[in-house]
Amino acid sequence: MALDVPYRSIPDMFLKRVAASGDRHAFGHPSADDSGPVWLTWEQVGRRAKAVAAGLQGLGLGPEEPVAILANTRLEWVLADLGIMCAGGATTTVYPTTEPDDTVYILADSASRVLFAENPAQAAKITGASLPALTHVVLIDGAADPAAAVPQLTLAELEEQGSRALAADPDLIERTVAGIGPDHLATLIYTSGTTGRPKGVELLHGGWCWEGVVQADTGLLRGDDLHYLWLPLSHSFGKTLLCGGIHVGLPTYVDGRVDKLVELLGVVRPTLMCGAPRVFEKVYNKAVTTAQSAGGAKAKIFAWGVRIGREKVALEQAGRPVPGGLKLKYTLAEKLVFSKLQARLGGRIRVLVSGSAPLSQEISSFFAAANLPISEGYGLTETSAGNFVNRPGKLRIGTVGPAMGDLECRIDTDGEILLRGRPVMRGYHNLPEETAAAFTDDGFFRTGDIGSLDDDGYLRITDRKKDLVKTSGGKYVAPSHIEGMFKAICPYTSQAIVVGQARNYCTMLVTLDPDAIAGWAAGGPLEGRPYAEVVTSPQARAMVEEHVAQLNTKLNRWETIKKVTILSRDLTIEDGEMTPSMKIKRRGVETNFAAEIDKMYEGSLAEL
Repeated sequence: MALDVPYRSIPDMFLKRVAASGDRHAFGHPSADDSGPVWLTWEQVGRRAKAVAAGLQGLGLGPEEPVAILANTRLEWVLADLGIMCAGGATTTVYPTTEPDDTVYILADSASRVLFAENPAQAAKITGASLPALTHVVLIDGAADPAAAVPQLTLAELEEQGSRALAADPDLIERTVAGIGPDHLATLIYTSGTTGRPKGVELLHGGWCWEGVVQADTGLLRGDDLHYLWLPLSHSFGKTLLCGGIHVGLPTYVDGRVDKLVELLGVVRPTLMCGAPRVFEKVYNKAVTTAQSAGGAKAKIFAWGVRIGREKVALEQAGRPVPGGLKLKYTLAEKLVFSKLQARLGGRIRVLVSGSAPLSQEISSFFAAANLPISEGYGLTETSAGNFVNRPGKLRIGTVGPAMGDLECRIDTDGEILLRGRPVMRGYHNLPEETAAAFTDDGFFRTGDIGSLDDDGYLRITDRKKDLVKTSGGKYVAPSHIEGMFKAICPYTSQAIVVGQARNYCTMLVTLDPDAIAGWAAGGPLEGRPYAEVVTSPQARAMVEEHVAQLNTKLNRWETIKKVTILSRDLTIEDGEMTPSMKIKRRGVETNFAAEIDKMYEGSLAEL
């Protein structure tokens, strides 16, 4: 049965929410002194978004014309996005870490008419570029440069111009919104991609409204929640959460400062938080390494509590009852061990959601043991981010849950996951051949991911189709599965990259988490030494090799890691080794560390 979506567009959904919840909290942002959130009501957000929209129309923005946002996650990003769409335009997203060349490419390829830049430094990325479609730059922070080649104005000035236009014509935006339909372009999100130039993904209003409705239907988002949104709004994961929040009307604290996340969780005290696996890995690493470094009774109590929690989770996952004795032990474990972790996340978490990359089963079971179950989900930029997710109370660890809404899924003969439905993109911007290649003859999108569906419709992701490694012995290896296992075994890990394509055995590059490894070094001869010195020390190598040995006991013979290299630095976006959504760019890593990889294959080992 087709899902009922009662909106024509995101602006239609937004204006209906403003009308229904005008005086309730909508979006919060950090106060000037970081003492706590400052909240805007739906009516206040509506007024400002409509002023932005009217201001953009005054700059000549026409229907479905793109407007780019180059800024970190913050309240003004939300206001600009809503304003663009209420004006009938389409939002082009640009990650704030994007280099100038790629920034210019995205603005040129999208033919963006206006650019919202966070500050003059971001605006400077287009200096000297030929962008004939671009007519204005709007600065969120900082003063406009009167000598700029492309005329500049501040966001405050744009809102003021829009407010004057609305004073003369109060129904201007309502008339515009009435003309926006579900098949109109809402966003152009440029995939960061693991190879090649970014591609503009054309996503329509109908798909985003579908996303808003299905998130509520899964029980993930409720009107009485408090959402902490720190994810990049340039990414589809953040965008889909905005749509869900508008549909259900939940208050959302918006703050993209990841370095402040742990500190502010205790201040904001959310009930809902979504993130990439790296955030949950860091929380896990901190909990485990803190307990291990404490030693003595504290370490023993922590290990006991985790063991009891995992026993309880294993029974629940198997559909078996938890004995009364184990329940009593778990109550004590929660009080002595897990309550501290719950408090660190604000003490009120109802739902955690993980997406963007695979989450280790070991880490997922640890959080479930701590009574902080993570609902892992799955989706792609091309499919509006939210496609499958584990429902609260129905978690099946190791899967990404059943499909959302009326989305259709089929597993191809080679195991590739195929999707069809309203959240699927219209196509790649200006790339008709690539668009055609991305779909089957009957309209299913080729995800490039390998997986399987169980009898209850829960999807299990095996690996990326293109990331599967085939050794020279003809054996297939799934790198992300092994990498996730290692991160759970070695709590000092930041990144792990399995290498083995066309090689006769598998090796691994490892980077170590700066905070975790500093704690590991404390109290010993390496305490206070520079990061590069610590991680390349014989002691660190011995520690990592011990964890690799543990990993190998869990792998098939052809998957085992024969050699490992610890890198002297972590992977970075700037060096082309990570996407902004924290996915590993394997080609970039293997290019940058070719010498280290080649060294691991010097000499000879028997063919697998």
